Amino acid sequence: MFGLGTPELIVILGIAFLVFGGKKLPELGSGLGKAISSFKKGLHEVEETVPGVKEVASIKEEVGKVKDMASPFTK
Repeated sequence: MFGLGTPELIVILGIAFLVFGGKKLPELGSGLGKAISSFKKGLHEVEETVPGVKEVASIKEEVGKVKDMASPFTK
């Protein structure tokens, strides 16, 4: 996960605990989770409303399949 190991995450959480305190951390975590959820929902809505997004995704998928099929012949 972005090159962060367990010791680094523990240090980051420790610093966050010292800065924000034990009562504020659950509120911050909840707010962060809601923000990420809202962002993902917004992206999904844009994909559904913008014409051509699904078509581009399906074309990219088909191109990937063709590349995979052609790869034994190009080596």
